Amino acid sequence: MEYLTDPMGIERKSMAIIAEYLRVMALSPEEIKIYSRIIHAAGDPDYAKHIVIHPHFISAARQALFAGKPIITDVKMVETGINKKRLADYGTKTYCLIDDEEVAVLAKKEGITRSMAAMRKLAPYITDAIVAVGNAPTALVEVMRLAREGCRPAAVIGVPVGFVGAAESKEELLLTDLPYLTVRGTKGGSTIACAAVNALLYLEDVR
Repeated sequence: MEYLTDPMGIERKSMAIIAEYLRVMALSPEEIKIYSRIIHAAGDPDYAKHIVIHPHFISAARQALFAGKPIITDVKMVETGINKKRLADYGTKTYCLIDDEEVAVLAKKEGITRSMAAMRKLAPYITDAIVAVGNAPTALVEVMRLAREGCRPAAVIGVPVGFVGAAESKEELLLTDLPYLTVRGTKGGSTIACAAVNALLYLEDVR
């Protein structure tokens, strides 16, 4: 069997295959790009059935990027996977405090998860930022709580993965008025969060 060895050729063929899965869906060009990156990252076209994008998510997230607002992540894996060159093009940066010693102390003191404590400590940066949660449902729950108290992010990518609290936290996100992108059910993860952020970073300038 012959294999494609050109990276760009592989990506083009992959996207062409994915496009066939999305052909029957009523998606905007921007949504198609986001769906495609998520499906490509997961290697799973079934994701198309579970992705939900709030009507104002793309415009709100793009405005935040154009304004140089930061991207807040729940875990280092999400932060690491975001394209740094594109971040620099927008003049923005990322924040993740999951490994911060003060966060560990706060989590123990308050009896909460470190991801919740990290979001709590990042509250001053969350307003008008993009928040990307790929791992911890409790981080997403904390972001929604902070939003109700006035620390309102511009947009939320809420795709925590797993069987305990993940689906429930995402269903709660669907009930908020926050501009969101989510994947219903147990699917998700850091790779998916990265794919969604990078899709936003690579959308054409639509200002």
